[in-house]
Amino acid sequence: MMRFAGALLLAVAAAPAARASEVSPIGKVVQLISDLQGKVIKEGEEAQKLYAEFSEWCEDRARELGHEIKTGTSEADSLKASIAESSASILELTTKIDDLASDIATDEADLKAATEIRDNEAADFKAEESELVETISMLDRATGILEREMAKGGASMMQVKNAQSLASALSA
Repeated sequence: MMRFAGALLLAVAAAPAARASEVSPIGKVVQLISDLQGKVIKEGEEAQKLYAEFSEWCEDRARELGHEIKTGTSEADSLKASIAESSASILELTTKIDDLASDIATDEADLKAATEIRDNEAADFKAEESELVETISMLDRATGILEREMAKGGASMMQVKNAQSLASALSA
């Protein structure tokens, strides 16, 4: 292997001396390898730059996500507390609604009973009122009869002749 490397070096060294104007195939290969090495190094630098940018973006995004997770966790805790508070409020208000519904039912029953009492009292009042109106009317007629009889002779009611009873005296 060592002999081959030495022969290759001799051939490379002798080739430029023999043909100075022409480039030897080995020189072309060396030139191509050098160009390829430059391209690979350049592409590696570009890839390293892209990798560094992507790595920085990943780190930034990881920090942002960490912050969002912390914020989301605190918001979730806050919302859980709010839900618990609202649930307690709902329970309290439901109890209050039930109490008020019970009070309303009691009040409606009381109102119905009071309405029945008022209706009965109104009927009693109407009956008594019609009786009193009839009595007043009867007294008005009796007063008119008495005034008429008094105007005729001036006699008192006990002095009316032919009066069998008070009723006949009033109807006269």
